[in-house]
Amino acid sequence: MKIANYKYQSDFARRYFQQGFTEGKAEGEAKGQAMALLTVLAARDRTVSDAARQRITECTDPDQFETWIRRAATAISVAEILA
Repeated sequence: MKIANYKYQSDFARRYFQQGFTEGKAEGEAKGQAMALLTVLAARDRTVSDAARQRITECTDPDQFETWIRRAATAISVAEILA
């Protein structure tokens, strides 16, 4: 039996492992979006302060990342992006 195909028998196990998967997926997506934003800023030679980098890497809101990434395409400064 492959672990990926294993079906948990108890309601507790199903909820526990599904919750962990969902939270892990969201965390991974947020890290990817933060990395994408920082990559765009680096490509545009924008200096990112430690405070701005922390704000970006601690964000977990996909809508906020979409706004920031759109702004990063044309903004003059990091402050303008994070405003």
